[in-house]
Amino acid sequence: MRNPLPGLRTRLRSRTATLTWKAAAFITVMCCALAALLGLLVHTAVTKQTAGQARDRALTRLTEATRAFEDGDRFGPGAGLDPAGLPGPLRELALDGRRGTMVGASPHPTMWAAGPADGHRVLAVQVDYAQGVRTIDGLDRAILGSSALAIGATLLVGAFAVTRVTRRLHTTAQVARRISAGDLDARVDDPRTKDPARPQDEVAAVAGALDSMASSLQRKLQSEQRFTADVAHELRTPLTGLHAAAELLPPGRPTELVRDRVATLRTLTEDLLEISRLDARSERVDLGAHLLGPLAERVVRASGAPVDVRIGRDVCVETDRRRLERVLGNLVANAHKHGRAPVEVSVDGPVVTVRDHGDGYPEYLVEHGPQRFRTEGGAKGHGLGLTIAAGQAEVLGARLTFANAPDGGGAVATLTLPHRPDGSS
Repeated sequence: MRNPLPGLRTRLRSRTATLTWKAAAFITVMCCALAALLGLLVHTAVTKQTAGQARDRALTRLTEATRAFEDGDRFGPGAGLDPAGLPGPLRELALDGRRGTMVGASPHPTMWAAGPADGHRVLAVQVDYAQGVRTIDGLDRAILGSSALAIGATLLVGAFAVTRVTRRLHTTAQVARRISAGDLDARVDDPRTKDPARPQDEVAAVAGALDSMASSLQRKLQSEQRFTADVAHELRTPLTGLHAAAELLPPGRPTELVRDRVATLRTLTEDLLEISRLDARSERVDLGAHLLGPLAERVVRASGAPVDVRIGRDVCVETDRRRLERVLGNLVANAHKHGRAPVEVSVDGPVVTVRDHGDGYPEYLVEHGPQRFRTEGGAKGHGLGLTIAAGQAEVLGARLTFANAPDGGGAVATLTLPHRPDGSS
């Protein structure tokens, strides 16, 4: 049987990778924000401390220079009246009779301290601030370097942790898809769910719930399958006797009615047995090379109903003839039983289309496929014909789709058989 999940792995990997990159981007942004905040705090604290120390030295020297000026002594180094390079705002502050400090950048970083000397002059001192600036610059480079290393290490660790989680989510999603496709034996088997003493995270809880659901669903379906098979087997023996007894009845209308009902019950029983075998997935195909056009014509002739057969491009397909005839026969019979003439069968390469011109398929059938024992609109039947057709198509590895024709109405069933170009006629 063909893989029921074409392209699923690629899509899941793409979604998982997207989640991983989103998580990595989130971790990176948060690390950068934290590093920037910490770096700003450290930069501010060190700058404030360095500038405070230089300011204290400048003010101390300004006090000494003021005392020397008042005593008529010589100023110490770096002090003077109205020195060149004194920042203008600091000069104006001193002329107003106040003392202050300010960092100047010309010709090199300098911490200035100034105060009033007499009514029209300013006494100022300068302290070399280049070492403080170099200290702050070195600290900033160290912060940037350590932040980059911390962000890189955190990103690697975070990506590793997120990748482990997304890989487990990817595995759980794969198992869920397999279960929905009919593989009820699929399980996640997360080792965290097997050891009650081991702490379980949310992913393990989801995996355990999925495994429990699959096991419960499998038990219920197997119980229903066994019930269907048992009922069909139990009905088979009395129906055989009933059929034999009906053949002994005298000719007449009542006899015809009895025989017709017995034939209907036998057909229903055989259909139930076939469905039970399909549910058990015990069917084996008998492959052989067959031209699709003549095979479709043979099915139409066997139906005994008027059907317009159109063969475009005929191909040779490797398939199980009996099962393929069963699929096409059920589709043609359903078109005659529930649709309206004309019924058309067209062959175009490995694709066979069966169309009628009735009211079309019910909405539930187009969306979800055929469902046994479900019909709508007062239609006669048990809903097993299309169910068997879909099951046999799956055994053949073919794809059977149901749709309604947009032009003029009518139901359209399309069967696409597996085919290799080198097998065409």
